[in-house]
Amino acid sequence: MSKIGVIGAGKWGSALAFALGQENEVYITSRTPRDVENFVSLEEILKLEYLVIAIPAQQISSWLEDNFVFNNQKILVAAKGIEATTGRFLNDIYKPYVPDENIAFLSGPSFAAEVIKSLPTALVINSHNENLSAKFATFFPPFIKTYTSTDVMGAEVAGAYKNVIAIAAGICEGLGLGKNAAASLISRGLVEMQRFGYVYGAKEESFVGLSGAGDLFLTASSTMSRNFRVGLGIAQGKSQKEILKELGEVAEGIGTTYALNKIAKNKDLYLPIATEVYKMLEGEDPHISLKNFLSN
Repeated sequence: MSKIGVIGAGKWGSALAFALGQENEVYITSRTPRDVENFVSLEEILKLEYLVIAIPAQQISSWLEDNFVFNNQKILVAAKGIEATTGRFLNDIYKPYVPDENIAFLSGPSFAAEVIKSLPTALVINSHNENLSAKFATFFPPFIKTYTSTDVMGAEVAGAYKNVIAIAAGICEGLGLGKNAAASLISRGLVEMQRFGYVYGAKEESFVGLSGAGDLFLTASSTMSRNFRVGLGIAQGKSQKEILKELGEVAEGIGTTYALNKIAKNKDLYLPIATEVYKMLEGEDPHISLKNFLSN
């Protein structure tokens, strides 16, 4: 039995704490105190050797700067996204604080609500340190099948980009464009994020496996997905502020869309779906934007 600290007590952090707690001694903390089992202070959590950090991508940079003290901890990053203001991937954000051999990234199709119910799930643990991936894999309960990979960039790109495609899919659903259009959008989205990943040296197998296609198909086809619900809200003519207020939680695809727009301009990349999602987040009529994309 290992001692593991989970930082971030939102739905996903809580679900991971539940899962890992089946066979380990798990403690959890967050910015605001929670009345949950084994809730302890951040200071206590940071003393543990194994940490799971479930802080959203748009918040992690400031959190690390203000709170993190490295003491040779082994870290599993459980967020997905690209920093909107800088276009940095999570591995870039963590790099000044944690060496590559001490960090791994979690990917794959996984709704927190189903993990809490102990429903069958498959995940990928990605790290340049194969021994670290294998060690983290031993912490998960039998209902979660774990695989390991060294393709950190593939997992990062797929995990972030699929949220943007999910917003587009939610818009497609909200506009009543049909299942043919949805299938076209999602399959073209897979090609788009794969093409984007190649720019960063990502491997093909990450996009056709759990980290890519698996997570994309899940996130872009269900109202359990926050990003899909963002798309539904856009289709209904709601503002970002209204949508996020109704969600009551972070939708990583919004920040990632802005990051991709920045990267596309800087690197002169063709990202048609991400570009249309950006336009719609900025107020362009989804009836015009998405229909134009699907007809071209």
